[in-house]
Amino acid sequence: MKKTILICMAAIAFTACEKNFDTINSNPNGFTTASDGSLFNAAIKSLNFGWNEQLYVNVSVLYKETQLTALPQVRWNNYTLGTEEIWSNYYTTLPNFRELEKRFAAYDTTQAEILNMMAMEKTLLALKTFKVTDMFGDVPFSQAGYGFQDVNGLRPAFDAQESIYKKLLTDLAWADAHFNANGVINEPFISFKKFDNLFQGDIKKWRKLANSLRLRYAIRMVNKEPALAGSIVKEIIDSNKPCFGVNDFGQLVTDHQECAAIYPFQVGFRNESKGWSFNESKDSRLGTTFWQLIATHDSADGSGIFDPRAYYFFETNNNNKWVPYPNAPATTIPTDGGIPYEYQRDVVYSIKGATCLYSPLNYYLVRDMDFQPDIFITGAEVLFLRAEAYMRGIGVTKDVGMATTAFLDGIQFSLNFWQQVMQRSKLPMGTTFATNITVPSNLSFISVQNNLKFFSGTEQQQLQEIYAQQWIDFIRQPQEAWALARRTQQTPRQGTTPMQVNRFSIPPIEAAYNQANWLQAIGSSGDYLNTKVWWMN
Repeated sequence: MKKTILICMAAIAFTACEKNFDTINSNPNGFTTASDGSLFNAAIKSLNFGWNEQLYVNVSVLYKETQLTALPQVRWNNYTLGTEEIWSNYYTTLPNFRELEKRFAAYDTTQAEILNMMAMEKTLLALKTFKVTDMFGDVPFSQAGYGFQDVNGLRPAFDAQESIYKKLLTDLAWADAHFNANGVINEPFISFKKFDNLFQGDIKKWRKLANSLRLRYAIRMVNKEPALAGSIVKEIIDSNKPCFGVNDFGQLVTDHQECAAIYPFQVGFRNESKGWSFNESKDSRLGTTFWQLIATHDSADGSGIFDPRAYYFFETNNNNKWVPYPNAPATTIPTDGGIPYEYQRDVVYSIKGATCLYSPLNYYLVRDMDFQPDIFITGAEVLFLRAEAYMRGIGVTKDVGMATTAFLDGIQFSLNFWQQVMQRSKLPMGTTFATNITVPSNLSFISVQNNLKFFSGTEQQQLQEIYAQQWIDFIRQPQEAWALARRTQQTPRQGTTPMQVNRFSIPPIEAAYNQANWLQAIGSSGDYLNTKVWWMN
């Protein structure tokens, strides 16, 4: 049924372009009568990764591009089904933000509760918009989402990615300055926070999200805007701005679950799309690029593994052996088979199929529908960004010692974060992770630290180690791993073939209906996968 729906979607994409685009821009579903909280709740709900996004973009393109996994063959290469979904998700949600902005402008903006609501809206809009512009480059933004107010806004102009970045970073700075943890006791905030399924109205967490995003995107644009990026990083680090992963003194927090993420069980839905995407793709495997960062040698019994995340992220083949698939095979080798992602493993976990010769992803990681989060940013990422800032002297005085501390804290956070996620993980029948998988007791932070090449390397090699550990932690955030790879060109990689995708083409529905603005936006560079986004060198 799901395949039939996808085929139908592809068939009507062009014949219904105008209708679909009008819907995206005008949202004529009576949403203007909804409460502020309902509009905000719908925007948070839209953060969930879509079915087509996960199969056609993440699994079929980005995992392979970043070498987070190996993909012996690509069964689903129509990436536009995924990008159409991402585009539609954003532009059908944008009117919610515009309506909230309109309402907030009419409220008493001297009231702390109203300012908190405004800051939450700006932070959430930034989170969604950064994702879209990093995927496509220039996109409609400043004029988009207003079609419900004025039909002349149904074909919005594209904004340059540079201007989008600077606007969003300004908005996040405003949000940081106006969040007030004391402004939570009066209406309309009391009613509004009931619809906050991300942080349940916790203003301290919202402020941490705003500053964590500022740090991420300031460093992302540092090669193009070093002065501006440096000033933002300096403000955040020197002033100990609230961020995930660090306390008020810039030290590692004790809560290693600090993050912005949606856990399905907390919001009352089951995340079926993730397992479905790997089941449909069938072929994602542990790659040799990843393997060389978690094991000291290639013994199939796993005796070379020193990182417990090997057991959190991957598992053995059908013969209970650790066998990675080459990310850059010297010669053509057979594609892998078996049924490592078929749902019968819910009942008989050991069955992976006789032809599953290479190590698949951990079945719990891809199949658990309740306790595996959709992750947006974690404390580990913030710590690795701080490590990079100190190592490169971005906004702060270059300090290898401080970089080392932040780097090790990032690893500690990542190990504890994933340990806790996997310990809670369950299959649909209720079978826990520990029932089927035993992580050797000798694998810990110490075993990881003892096998790092960080301490004996040059400063450049140490920087690459920071990128490598951040890349490892992005196992369930392939879009962020892709951004890191595009920005640094120094993430782990085997072979001489560079990444082929620097951005995704604007979806056909937009190019067809908003053609004049689309043509003006792509200019002479063309709408190609290898066209670099603004912040890339």
